Amino acid sequence: MGEFELIRNYFAAAPCAQPGEGVALGIGDDCALLSVAAGEQLAISTDTLVAGVHFPDVCDPFLLGQRALGVSASDLAAMGANPIAFTLALTLPDVSGEWLQAFARGLNDMAQGCSMRLIGGDTTRGPLSLTVTVFGAVPSGMALTRGGAQVGDLLCVGGPLGDGAGALPLVLNQRSTEASTTQALLARYWSPQPQFELGLALRGKATAALDISDGLLADCGHIALASGVRLLVERDKVPMSDALKAFFDPDEALNAALSGGDDYRLAFTLPPSRLADLLAAGQPVFVIGQVVEGQGVALIDEHGQDVTPLTRGYQHFRETR
Repeated sequence: MGEFELIRNYFAAAPCAQPGEGVALGIGDDCALLSVAAGEQLAISTDTLVAGVHFPDVCDPFLLGQRALGVSASDLAAMGANPIAFTLALTLPDVSGEWLQAFARGLNDMAQGCSMRLIGGDTTRGPLSLTVTVFGAVPSGMALTRGGAQVGDLLCVGGPLGDGAGALPLVLNQRSTEASTTQALLARYWSPQPQFELGLALRGKATAALDISDGLLADCGHIALASGVRLLVERDKVPMSDALKAFFDPDEALNAALSGGDDYRLAFTLPPSRLADLLAAGQPVFVIGQVVEGQGVALIDEHGQDVTPLTRGYQHFRETR
């Protein structure tokens, strides 16, 4: 099967690749064309997922299709952008019709759930990897960035943390547990749901935001650095799911929530005066700390003592000694 036949059979014909709002021209030409309304800016983000690094070498292609787009689209939610479209660059070691059909089905399911259109990409031969570029729109001047946190703001997250990292022993077949716990954790790993509704609700309210991919403490460090402030995370306020607490002992669960990554929940800073309205609107806002003067991120206990762990999150190019 040739490259163009592969694209035509498994991707161009998918429901998510058909014309839709914001897409003037999709798959089939040298470039896609997007339509952005007057007064809006285009939000763009690219993520690469590599076999053996971001997912197991052998895994369900349907689930991989869901995960590939879900983790990428989460960046749009973090900016407060409305999702529009995405491209896919797919590198395959060989061509399997069964694998491609399942992968395309999972990708399409996530795309339709996120209201996103597949508008192009590339395919090539090599070690399995996927690069997804996502596009969204946000009113000019309204994008949520990492650089606006203010002293006195609340530090918040958009839901329980640690489930994605907690699922890893299950994904790698290193541990097992009862079905209800397994299903809850694996769903968070394989099918992360971008928090678009929360991101839109935070426009004009949150002072800084990002999505948690490498671990709460590590990613909060990006807000602290970009904003020139210090973030204090209160250990006892970090939310964790019942499934995570049932699967791990307390220390393991907390470590997964603080440093495990793969959460794809939003972390954001918020003036205290904005909290009540968001809660009244039913938004999933969990206050876990505050913004103070200084630099960096610290985890504090109930007495205000610094108990920050040495390992704060995942790094691809960590230096070794």
